[in-house]
Amino acid sequence: MTTQTPTPIENEIKLNPKRYIVSKTDSKGFIEYGNDYFVEISGYTEAQLIGQPHSIIRHPDMPKIVFKMMWDRINKGQNIMAVVKNLAKDGSYYWVVTEFEPKVDPITNKIISHTAFRKAAPQNAIDTMVPIYAKLIEIEKEGGIQASEKYLRGFLEDNNTTYDEFIDKLVGNKGLFKIFFGMMKKLFS
Repeated sequence: MTTQTPTPIENEIKLNPKRYIVSKTDSKGFIEYGNDYFVEISGYTEAQLIGQPHSIIRHPDMPKIVFKMMWDRINKGQNIMAVVKNLAKDGSYYWVVTEFEPKVDPITNKIISHTAFRKAAPQNAIDTMVPIYAKLIEIEKEGGIQASEKYLRGFLEDNNTTYDEFIDKLVGNKGLFKIFFGMMKKLFS
């Protein structure tokens, strides 16, 4: 008996655009909390998620440079937004726009946790990022993360934009979209 590999679209989880995913990690990236939708979409139980590195949902189609850039920013106490392909327990995947927010201890000024707010990624953002991520992964295989970072910097320069401007424009980070992330931050801070 031979098994056919399903086409990628068969494995995609389409997120409800009216629902949000929230997770919180400690300063090292180990999951401390996940809302009900995160548990549902990831396919893990809450007990299976708590204490695990957040990379448990990292999809292999995601270039390492994206996560390096995220960790560099959030470890400096800076927010960052990204379009991310995540991996569910059963091997299916889902696309999100994620905004990370570090929480800083007011006494020590050290980061004590990170909260990620996620919403369904617009299809145009997915369509734009798929070839870019594929190119970055190809470059990483040949030249490592430094080579993919150099390529990404060149791509942004060629497009006369910064990473944040590129993502904001791509996901439509304005109006209701921006209000959503603002409300989620207030709710979970």
